[in-house]
Amino acid sequence: MGAVERDGAFVVARGEGAYVWDRDGNRYLDATAGLWFTNVGHGRREIADAVGAQLSTLAHYSNFGDIAAPVTQELAQRLSELAPVPGSKIMFTSGGSDSVDTAAKLARRYWHEVGKPDKTLLVGRRLAYHGMHVAGTALAGITVNREGYGELVPDARTIEWNDAHALAALIDEVGADRIAAFFCEPIIGAGGIYLPPEGYLAEVRRLCRDNDILFVADEVVTGFGRIGGSWFASTRFGLEPDLMTTAKGLTSGYLPMGAVFAAPRVAEPFHSGGVWFRHGYTYGGHAGAAAAAMANLDIIEREHLLDASKNLESLLHEHLAPLADHPRVAEIRSGLGAVAAVQLADPAEGPAMVKALRAQGISGRAAGQGALQISPSFVITEHQVADLAAGIARALG
Repeated sequence: MGAVERDGAFVVARGEGAYVWDRDGNRYLDATAGLWFTNVGHGRREIADAVGAQLSTLAHYSNFGDIAAPVTQELAQRLSELAPVPGSKIMFTSGGSDSVDTAAKLARRYWHEVGKPDKTLLVGRRLAYHGMHVAGTALAGITVNREGYGELVPDARTIEWNDAHALAALIDEVGADRIAAFFCEPIIGAGGIYLPPEGYLAEVRRLCRDNDILFVADEVVTGFGRIGGSWFASTRFGLEPDLMTTAKGLTSGYLPMGAVFAAPRVAEPFHSGGVWFRHGYTYGGHAGAAAAAMANLDIIEREHLLDASKNLESLLHEHLAPLADHPRVAEIRSGLGAVAAVQLADPAEGPAMVKALRAQGISGRAAGQGALQISPSFVITEHQVADLAAGIARALG
């Protein structure tokens, strides 16, 4: 905050398509889609109109117990039909951090209800980011995010991010009868944009299945098309998650909303009667947010933006790969979905490089250890991708 007070804030005033403008009228290519979320681009009047119509009818009402708004019911049904595991139940949250903490509680409560209360250990991975609530911070594999808080959640462990043998070793060490769930981002996001090694996702999923450990796919970043060609990375990679956390692309950020998908196995104890899951959020299933989500999903389907995201997979790789030869670049991580990273050779240059990008008309962000985050809206054109790469090259100098 001291730096902001000293240097001032970067105030974003409006957006349209793949661009945003600051309050002085300067235009920037939005390299990050806000914060991974503006999948359909900025300035979509259709979403604003849908929200306005809903707010003028019913802004929101409690979703606790047996209460629901029609638009929220419609959205839940629509998401269930898109789910990687058929028949999944949907629980709405206010955002990604809510979704992760909900999944953590639900995983432990599930094992309690099926007679295995000792299965409480929650497992995350190094470099992983699972939001900023208590459970998500405890699971985080970004060390600086956990510093200064003490032990947030007992029974939380972190293992290596890219080695399935690390999970197998932990199972051997503590026993499968102690592990409740394994949390896995299909692509490491805020930790630096790291793509999964070949075969890694299939192997950790197999280990969880063979050892009766719930597999939680954290798709807050990757959900709703970011991995290209499919609604979810879990669908593309055949992961069949027991729980899946989502947010961001659900509404393209037009209003805050998240959702947890619970596969039939996990939902069964709570839907067969007799078990009250005492958990929920005031704004979970918000009617206005649900209207935004429905309009957002309509746009993705009508404009074939899942295909556009798949096309970005090769476009980003093609235009960014030459930057790997620059002496200030350590590597380019790209080639899977509408995400990429320009890894700086000196991570300390990250903040300065973000400002250098703005001078070139690009709004960007440094993630992890000096990785320039590339996660544009799906509506970005090939010409704009070329402009993005050229602007990064100029900023590098």
